[in-house]
Amino acid sequence: MFRAVLTLIVSLFCIQVQAETVDSKNPYNMIQVVADKTFKRFHADKAKIDADANHLKVIVREELMPYVDYKYASYKVLGQYLKETSEDERNRFVEAFEGYLVTTYAQAFTEYTNQTVEYAPAVDFKDEKIVDVNVRIIESGRPPIKLLFKARRLKDDSWKAFDLVAEGVSLLQSKQSEITGLIRQKGIEQVIVMLNEKAATSVTKGTKAAAN
Repeated sequence: MFRAVLTLIVSLFCIQVQAETVDSKNPYNMIQVVADKTFKRFHADKAKIDADANHLKVIVREELMPYVDYKYASYKVLGQYLKETSEDERNRFVEAFEGYLVTTYAQAFTEYTNQTVEYAPAVDFKDEKIVDVNVRIIESGRPPIKLLFKARRLKDDSWKAFDLVAEGVSLLQSKQSEITGLIRQKGIEQVIVMLNEKAATSVTKGTKAAAN
């Protein structure tokens, strides 16, 4: 299921919008513009990607990750173990999880196939702390795929995305279940090692493999 969700993430990057400036105070604009800028960078750097697929990690880190609240997501993934870890363990887990996400999303980029993306209209969010940005992926000959991006308001009133729900399945919850199970079995240190190993995995073109 996780691999399928990653493929759906990549579909987001085909959106074409006019604005180029990311308005982080508007979660709906933020997600659309970040997707557009990332997709355009993907095409602009095609020669570099063809020469070394790991360049996709550079694109993800520079264009996408500044708008992903990976620290918050990391803490959510730690779940019940958050309070049981030291500050050093938490910091190293967050760093490892960020690297894992970069490699995971970079690998997902290799599966982009020109789908069409439709966004639901924005709604009033002035009093909200968390919003859902609804998206439909349209591909000829297949039923539309429903996605929901969750974004949260930060203390400075800006927004960042922290979860993706694909056809009712939360990426964050699925990883929380997996990682808390591994922590219970092997301990936090082994999980950090595992995430760092996955983060270091090279991106491979022409495969449906993902860093899960």
